[in-house]
Amino acid sequence: MAALLSKNNKAGQAACLPRHIAIIMDGNGRWATKRGLPRTAGHKAGAEAFRRIATYCKNLGVQYLTVYAFSTENWKRSADEVGAIMVLLKKYLLEAIDTMEKDQIRLKFFGDMTPISPEIRALAHETDEISDHLPEQDFQANICLNYGGRDEILRAVRTFAAECAAGEKKPEDLDETIFSSYLDSRGIPDPELIIRPSGEQRLSNFLLWQCAYSEFYYTDTLWPDFDEAELDRAIVAYQSRDRRFGGVKK
Repeated sequence: MAALLSKNNKAGQAACLPRHIAIIMDGNGRWATKRGLPRTAGHKAGAEAFRRIATYCKNLGVQYLTVYAFSTENWKRSADEVGAIMVLLKKYLLEAIDTMEKDQIRLKFFGDMTPISPEIRALAHETDEISDHLPEQDFQANICLNYGGRDEILRAVRTFAAECAAGEKKPEDLDETIFSSYLDSRGIPDPELIIRPSGEQRLSNFLLWQCAYSEFYYTDTLWPDFDEAELDRAIVAYQSRDRRFGGVKK
């Protein structure tokens, strides 16, 4: 475990490592602008930060990492910026396909993939197939692409409603567990820790259902500068929280 975690951990705190960490990868454009670079350079640096942090999470023993890569609202950005993000994504997927089995990393996508180019959808499908052949206990990275928390909930509701209309389900059978099975995140635990770099303190439509009892950690560090020491600080802060889930500890 990293030096900062080792220095700050009390006895037994290593067992409090979050099983699932989620990160809003914010600040790429501002990072580039501060350096007089095009925004696309910030996205390239942000992609490298994701690669670095994903590897570190795996080595620490975190089982799931979910990152907010491209929201349903990000289509409002310039065509050049959106295109650059998609080029970076294609490059990452091609590399991942070659290394996932060797590195024992599962890769899944959350979001509505229908507006994404057929080429990238095909690559994402290939990573899904590779992931399905890897053991479930392997580290899993989830990339939120054309994702919005409200959109995810609406898609889940529509699917359940269609099944009710077809006589396959009954509305009165719906509970939180069943509803969760219709979400993009089905089958994995909700994130215990959600991190947002860049100084902003809002969710921006990220994991709205799943964040009900997540701990939040904010930092002014821009995402491309977010490193292993920053993640250590977030985890140490998480370990200091008193998580009561609405109850009272005796």
